[in-house]
Amino acid sequence: MIKHAPIFDIEKVIKTFEKRDGVPISYVCTSDLVNSDVPCDIFYRSTPHPNFGNRYFGLFVHPITKSTFITNADIVETFIFGMIKDKDGDMWYSQCHHDCLFIDDSMIDGGRQYIRASGPVWSYKVVDGEFVEMENENVYA
Repeated sequence: MIKHAPIFDIEKVIKTFEKRDGVPISYVCTSDLVNSDVPCDIFYRSTPHPNFGNRYFGLFVHPITKSTFITNADIVETFIFGMIKDKDGDMWYSQCHHDCLFIDDSMIDGGRQYIRASGPVWSYKVVDGEFVEMENENVYA
C-alpha cells in the first residue's frame, strides 16, 4: 500500500467534484507539480474535462495568499516517484522538494526535484490515475 499525506479532506473533494462534473473522481497523490514546495492534492478523472481537456487536476494552497487554487495536473504522468518501504511493506514517497521522510530505518527526500534516500528505492510512475511500479526497482540504491 502506498501511504499519502493529503492537504485537503479527500472524500469531501471527491464528493464535491463528482457532483459538479457528473463523473467519477479519484485521489492519486500529493506532490509538487511545477513550483518547489507547493504540494497539490492530485485527482483523476478518466474522461478529459469538457472545457479544459485535462484528466488530472490539483488543489493547492497558495503559499502567500493562503487561498485555495485548482490547476491542471496532467504533468503528473511525466514524473518519477522514488519510494521506500517501511517494516510493514507500505511504500512512502517525498511529496515535495524539502519533504524529508524518515520511516523505520530508511529516508527519502527531494519530491519531484531529485531522489535522495538511504537504502533501497523503488521507482513508480502514475498511469491512468494509478501508481505503477517501473521495471527497474531499486534503481537508486
